Amino acid sequence: MCENSNCGKKFYRNLAGISSFSYCSKSCAAVVNNQKYPKYPLKYCAYAGCKNIAKRVSSSYCSLECGKLAKFKYTKDEIVSLLRKHFNETGRIPAKREVNEISHKAIHLFNTWNNAIIAAGLTPNRSHDNRMYKRLIGKAADGHKCDSVSEILVDNWLHKNKIRHLRNVSYPNSNHLTDWAINNGKIFIEYFGLASDSPRYDRVVKEKQKLCKKNKIKLIEIYPKDLYPKNLLSTRLTSIKK
Repeated sequence: MCENSNCGKKFYRNLAGISSFSYCSKSCAAVVNNQKYPKYPLKYCAYAGCKNIAKRVSSSYCSLECGKLAKFKYTKDEIVSLLRKHFNETGRIPAKREVNEISHKAIHLFNTWNNAIIAAGLTPNRSHDNRMYKRLIGKAADGHKCDSVSEILVDNWLHKNKIRHLRNVSYPNSNHLTDWAINNGKIFIEYFGLASDSPRYDRVVKEKQKLCKKNKIKLIEIYPKDLYPKNLLSTRLTSIKK
């Protein structure tokens, strides 16, 4: 009888092949011997908040995520304090990539990045919290594809007022695209919906402003305040109706 308790299979073997321990196969022998004499003892994840077994012998943690969490010792109060400090120094809500040293731990402790921002008494960036700013591919009345509800509002206004316009026209000698071009490319209209939400986005805004100035293109800038809570496009775009 195989001595692996989970097997119990009967097998035949010559007397000369029978030893003090008898198994029906090498696999059963390995199962029993590995349990009795493990090559490497079981090692639990070194991160206090985890109870998993470390999968790799060379690592003290069960995953890269636990390794990162154990490395950063911040508490909730410390994270809140650092978020407020960043806001006071920069005047804007920090994005995760701006505070890599605490973002991973913050998400773990508060479940989401936005929850951490709210705990610090701040308002989450619109791009993460307000649906009107989320990327949403939709069609305007004239069939143009737009990236948000806000862009659809602008495109529909142009269509309603019979102003011929093109979407996603390239800036001269640049990879940047404008939201709308009218008057044979002499006027560009941009919806800067995420202005002040991201340093990278703000850099793109400045680059587009410089390109328009350099190439003598009139740039009309539309911001969320021009659409919400009241649609002010008739005022903002009155010059192109003439």
